[in-house]
Amino acid sequence: MDRARMSGAGLSTHVLDTARGRPAQGIRIELHEAEGDTRRRLNEATTNADGRTDAPLIERGTLRAGTYELTFHVGAYYADFPPVSTPPFLDVVTLRFTVADAGAHYHVPLVMTPWSYSTYRGS
Repeated sequence: MDRARMSGAGLSTHVLDTARGRPAQGIRIELHEAEGDTRRRLNEATTNADGRTDAPLIERGTLRAGTYELTFHVGAYYADFPPVSTPPFLDVVTLRFTVADAGAHYHVPLVMTPWSYSTYRGS
């Protein structure tokens, strides 16, 4: 058995809305594999009531080393959040990151407000 399958490696995410102090439900997320200027769509999901996707974006044991992009469509989520401007300051947030160790699990969350965001590599 390969190392990725043994360790349970995969890719997951969640979205936290720190302006409202809760998980962000209903955020559409796209996952692409990127190589130079070429992007290949791998998955799409929407966050649930816990701000997570119902399944990993890349199943455990199938993660490969390489460059990925997570695209979070946050503009619609904050559409009714006063005093957000029209159009919203943040509409689409794209995180490009590199998986160096395909045998490790990568958890890449988005922590956001209508005006800012941050991310980190979680566990």
